[in-house]
Amino acid sequence: MYEYIKGILTHIYPGYLVVEAYGVGYHILMANPFRYTDYHSKEVMIYLYQNVSQDDMRLFGFKSYEEKGLFLKLINVSGIGPKSALAILANEDHMGLIQAIEHENIKFLQKFPGVGKKTASQIVLDLKGKLGELGIDNFTGQLSEDLRIDSKQSNLSLQEAIEALYALGYAKREVTKVEKTLEELERTTTDAYIREGLRLLMK
Repeated sequence: MYEYIKGILTHIYPGYLVVEAYGVGYHILMANPFRYTDYHSKEVMIYLYQNVSQDDMRLFGFKSYEEKGLFLKLINVSGIGPKSALAILANEDHMGLIQAIEHENIKFLQKFPGVGKKTASQIVLDLKGKLGELGIDNFTGQLSEDLRIDSKQSNLSLQEAIEALYALGYAKREVTKVEKTLEELERTTTDAYIREGLRLLMK
């Protein structure tokens, strides 16, 4: 079982990134890989979870030990698999998530892709009162500041952000709705588009 990986970030894609360590490129699924844009071609350390199924083996990555801990709590809930857990973590408002669980806010939880009323209720049942040890204060840190970029790059950044939202499991009708709003924003990075898109999807 892997705890973390330290290596050179070589590729960033909507649903995953690639880290090379000792000549091996590791395919790592992430909630928002574009948080690491400023770290391309640099050394990074990413916490890992290895998921092994009957016919597949995948690595899931996290920017902090606390984020990994929340992921592990989520996948222990009946009806929440690794992909659904990543989609929940992508919103990055982990304090809001925990408050929703503690206050039994089922409607808030149902806004995540793949989470219906039954699964939302199960999240509350299984996790209420059990997330205090995760070190919530450590969830608020950002990897880097949002950077303004030129027009040509902005169009690519928006497209990458839209693809990332699809990779997280959001439906086309949901993404199309927020895409129109994102197009009206001042040009920014892929990471910033994803953050704003997720914020809009959670309204």
